[in-house]
Order: sequence, then structure tokens, then C-alpha cells
Amino acid sequence: MDHDSLQERGRALEEDYFRKRDRELIEKMRAAAAVEQARADMGAKTGLDAAATKELQDLGFTLETLSLLPLVPLVQVAWADRGVTVEERAAVVKLARARGITEGSAADRQLAAWLTTKPAETVFTQATRLISAMLDSAPDVLGMSPDDLVKYCESIAQASGGVLGMGSVASDEKAILKSLAAALKK
Repeated sequence: MDHDSLQERGRALEEDYFRKRDRELIEKMRAAAAVEQARADMGAKTGLDAAATKELQDLGFTLETLSLLPLVPLVQVAWADRGVTVEERAAVVKLARARGITEGSAADRQLAAWLTTKPAETVFTQATRLISAMLDSAPDVLGMSPDDLVKYCESIAQASGGVLGMGSVASDEKAILKSLAAALKK
């Protein structure tokens, strides 16, 4: 009698283990499918191939934050000289609002984080390369030309430069502007 109850208990524990294991595997499969679907959706929205959209995901972009991609160079310029000033922050946020990034959205929260804590240099370099690829494959997707993007970057560089915010652009900002113009206007 004790032997039978031990066997039943053992079978029940074994079945419970395998049920949990099956649920974990199903959840992993669902998560992987969701990532793949998001990648496909990002590819459709950006015109980029699977490798490039994976790179976007690896940088932390989602469908909700994808609209930030063309703003990354602006953030880079804002960080180029002694950190982001109040004027630079205001100029970047103004452009973000004009591009449909609403206050409190996931994209807005990510932008605020970037303006508070400087992103890794790889974020800037990879984003610029991906923007360039988008401009090459689907120029209308970004809703701006390379010239427009460089002009926006120049406006950020000028936002807090010189006397009373007029005039001077720091040498670090000039170097970034030159590099961005070369990368985007190939």
C-alpha cells in the first residue's frame, strides 16, 4: 500500500515537472515568435533587412521607439560639448514633438533618458549607419532628407553656442556635424 502511494506520488511529481517544463518551452517559443514578428514589423516600417532590424532591436529600439532613430544624431550633437544644455534639450524635444513623439510615450521616455544619460558611443555610430541604410533603401521612410537631418543637427549645435546662444559652434560639435554629413550624404 505504501509502495503504491509512493509510486503515485512519484508519477504526480514527474507529470507536474514535465507540465512546468512544457509551459516554459511554450512561453520561450511565444517570446521568440514575438521578437521575430516585431523584427518583421520593423523591417516593413523601415525598409531594412532582417540583419539591420535585429541590430535595431539590439540597440533597444522597439516599434514604439523606432520614431527616435532619426533623432539619435541630434542627441549625439547635444552631448558633444560639455553635456546637454537646457537649450539643446528644449530644441531636441521640440523637434521630437513636431515628429509626433508625444509626451509620456515610450519614445519620449527613451529620449528623456538619452538626454539625461549619454548613450554609449556604439548607439550613435550604429544608429547613424542604420539611418544611412534607410535613406539608401527607402528615402521617404524617415520623413526627412539627409540635408534636413544635418540642418536639424546644426540647429542643436547652435542652440546654446556663442554669446546669448547666438553664433559659435564648439569644435567637438563641428567635428560631429562634419562626420554626420559625410555619413548621411554619401
